Amino acid sequence: MQKPNSYKPNSYYPSRFDLDNWLPTTAKEVKMRGWDQLDVILFSGDAYVDHPAFGAAVIGRALQQMGLKVAIVPQPNWQDDLRDFKKLGKPKLFFGVTAGNMDSMINHYTAAKRLRSTDAYTPGNQSGFRPDRALSVYAKILRDIYPDSYIIAGGIEASLRRLTHYDYWSDKLRPSIMEPGNINFLVYGMGESTICNLARKIVSNSGLEELQKTKQIAYISDSEASLPETVKQKCIFLNSHEKCLSSKKIFAQNFAVIENASNIINPEILIQAVGSKLIVVNPPEDLKSEEDLDAIYDLPFTRLPHPKYWKKPLIPAYEMIRFSINMHRGCFGGCAFCTISAHQGKFIESRSETSILKETKQIVNMPGFSGYLSDLGGPSANMYKMAGKDLDICDRCTRPSCIHPGICYNLDNSHQALLDIYKKVRSVEGIKKAFIGSGVRYDLFMNSKKTNDKSLEKYPEELIKHHVSGRLKVAPEHTHDKVLKIMRKPSFSKFVVFKEQFARINKKFGLKQQLIPYFISAHPGCTLQDMAELAAETKDLNFRLQQVQDFTPTPMTLATVMFYTGLDPYTLKPVTVVTNMDRKKQLSKFFFWYKKEEQREIRNILKKENRQDLINKLFGRPIE
Repeated sequence: MQKPNSYKPNSYYPSRFDLDNWLPTTAKEVKMRGWDQLDVILFSGDAYVDHPAFGAAVIGRALQQMGLKVAIVPQPNWQDDLRDFKKLGKPKLFFGVTAGNMDSMINHYTAAKRLRSTDAYTPGNQSGFRPDRALSVYAKILRDIYPDSYIIAGGIEASLRRLTHYDYWSDKLRPSIMEPGNINFLVYGMGESTICNLARKIVSNSGLEELQKTKQIAYISDSEASLPETVKQKCIFLNSHEKCLSSKKIFAQNFAVIENASNIINPEILIQAVGSKLIVVNPPEDLKSEEDLDAIYDLPFTRLPHPKYWKKPLIPAYEMIRFSINMHRGCFGGCAFCTISAHQGKFIESRSETSILKETKQIVNMPGFSGYLSDLGGPSANMYKMAGKDLDICDRCTRPSCIHPGICYNLDNSHQALLDIYKKVRSVEGIKKAFIGSGVRYDLFMNSKKTNDKSLEKYPEELIKHHVSGRLKVAPEHTHDKVLKIMRKPSFSKFVVFKEQFARINKKFGLKQQLIPYFISAHPGCTLQDMAELAAETKDLNFRLQQVQDFTPTPMTLATVMFYTGLDPYTLKPVTVVTNMDRKKQLSKFFFWYKKEEQREIRNILKKENRQDLINKLFGRPIE
């Protein structure tokens, strides 16, 4: 009998392969290529999957495209004699380190701070193959072994921790992840161009000052006096780490400046003192053109895990995206709890139709493909090719969201480009269905009557008729407008309208599909009564919620700053927050009002709050 998730020869993976099609991972594989010394060695907390959705693979391929000799060491053992860190020797140019596609603390711990028993980026979903704070651990080990080598950090853990940040798991403010001094340069955001620019400068023996001019990096400077005049003339000095430690208000004010800088096209250099040192964060690279983004996705990815994993249990994170296509980067939603804008930015970078269709045809020819694309989307599914009508206005704009509290008058939110690419992908031979698995922003196509844009009317029908796998996931997140305003999400009334539209379109085409809403409990601004009312409202709409989560404070988000400080960083007015773990559990129970094992406790909670009206709404008469 076939074991679940086991290797299926000749169907799941090719029966034949050439190991040279992957980046080398061992000394033996390096030797097979006839290389005496590598130029770059990358260390990653994830298993090595050679796919454009895995950051380490993208960085490796981009450097390889420059003609460099690149290897990757996935999930090195940090607990033994450190042979994984020594086996490939010292590279000519630099070591690259990343925790992987997730912040390692989020990967390891639940919102209740319990250790997870799984890791989706490891074969068999096994945990324990990366350390807590993986990037810092890897960097320290490499610095101890190779004190003179350049060490460059990247990935989301680097992005979210590049300046003073609140760390939920230690419940304290931590300085920039660069502060110990083990990292020479930190690349934040989507860093293919940046890492290649740094590599070119290192190859040409550029001096330190020239390296430090590279866009989209952070580095440590010894003192203000050592900064070049060009930096001093165009920079913002943030409050120091020590001042942030002394005052939550100061930390909140810092965040407002940092978030503004991450949401404008041409921000200033940011500088923050940590002790006697300065963390310098350069502005980001220019937005990538369609051609630039296509070039990244045209790199020679095998789209498969390294063959070393082929006889091991499957890698869940790869399973999710194995037959998916990412059409664009960035998100202008600006949700308070989301890290996308801090990492990818709010401006959309889109691929060409030619590039997307080329990848579609590649997938059709993959082993095991049965005709169904699991996702044709992006961070938010329906932002493809959207931008400001007048980019000069965007250049001056500091709004963190283009659609909250309402859709910006300067935003071109036409869905025509989406309709066009959906139709072309559906017409590719071998494609039976192309599902939209990414989150859909229904508020983006709800102003069709005001704009007279026919694509906004047509999009939901096209989406629901052709691109739903039976269940469409959307994220209203809450029902109470007071909470939604803090979340930077649209009114729940818009979800109700979309629910009715979803039902109407299903009926029109004889479909029986489900709408699956996502909700968050214990978000800043949310009280116990708000959660009880959420339960009552979703009950009235005949939902028994399953896709739910307790708010997890992640570094460099607005919601996390509110959670820690109890303040709105922009107004400095108090915000209700729930930090007590038992209280957080109470709030999350309201999602499951329909479960008998939860009902008695929910009744007792509401009795203490003197809310018999909500008890009646949820349960009717009391339990005898």
